[in-house]
Amino acid sequence: MKSSRHFVLAGILTVMMLFTAACGGSEATNGGDAGAGNSSTAVGSDTKKEAAGKVKIGVAQVVNHTSLDEAYKGFLQALKDNGYVEGDNLEIDYQNAQGDNSNAATIAQKFATGGVDLILGIGTSVSQAAAKEAQDIPVLFTAVTDPIGAGLVKSMESPGGNVTGTTDLHPEAISKLMEFIKNNVKDVTAVGILANEGEQNTIVNVTQAEEALTKLGLTVHKAPVTNSSEVKQAAESLIGKVQAIYVPSDNTVVSALSAAVGVANDNKIPLFVAEKDSVKNGGVASYGFEYFDLGYTTGKMAVEILKDGKKASDIAAKFPESLDLALNLKAAAAQGFEVSDALKQEVKPDNLFE
Repeated sequence: MKSSRHFVLAGILTVMMLFTAACGGSEATNGGDAGAGNSSTAVGSDTKKEAAGKVKIGVAQVVNHTSLDEAYKGFLQALKDNGYVEGDNLEIDYQNAQGDNSNAATIAQKFATGGVDLILGIGTSVSQAAAKEAQDIPVLFTAVTDPIGAGLVKSMESPGGNVTGTTDLHPEAISKLMEFIKNNVKDVTAVGILANEGEQNTIVNVTQAEEALTKLGLTVHKAPVTNSSEVKQAAESLIGKVQAIYVPSDNTVVSALSAAVGVANDNKIPLFVAEKDSVKNGGVASYGFEYFDLGYTTGKMAVEILKDGKKASDIAAKFPESLDLALNLKAAAAQGFEVSDALKQEVKPDNLFE
């Protein structure tokens, strides 16, 4: 009887132990799953956090030249200053269209399906291609002369759609430079314009320059180019016809600016340019700004989209924030342009090159 009771008691104890173990195992398993779940959730959260923090930007540049390169540097610097560091939480897919519209379209198509969080177009044609192909991805542009005429925004104040950015045409830049030519080039009666009017951005530039020169009573001679290899010959065609040459914000000509500078130097014809960087590279003078600053402004707009969650349509497109006279004394001497002490005094030290 005793052994029977012992047997029953042992059986009860065994069942209880098994039940406890099962419950403990279940709790451990559930706890482990919960822990793994929590850990997984925590890791998942961290991963999602990192993924949300890590962004991929597609950058399309129309062609290589100093101003556009500087705009790109400024864009990256603004991102870095706001916590986005390439190789850490920022991936950049940089592509250069080499001045070819078909390349621009191919690059845009790649970005549209390549999982980028934002696209930057540096120049008009690549920005237009991005806007066309990537309608569900925020698109920023920089160094675009006429974003409204290019169909990128409805207005500067209210861009609409998924596109906004910065223009490189200050409303007063061209008219002020044409007045400068009129007032400072000795015996000037005619000005040559060296440009590829196949570029939409150039058309606006040239039109404004023509209108301003005509109002000033000066004759305009246009020397058209279609590619950079034609720049030297086009510049030479102006010899004997003009007393000054103007190069607008034209990617084709600026990418071969040294050829135009060479002609200007050899023939003592002062060469005026639309960009400060082009003054550094051999132009006599310009009313302009730093393209680095323009790119930096665009980079801050990218931060508003990526970090603050703003829509491109809610961010007004922007003009350059400054407009200063830049003067290259070495180029002036080489091209027969006389620089008075009074003129030097008009130029900020940082904008006086020699």
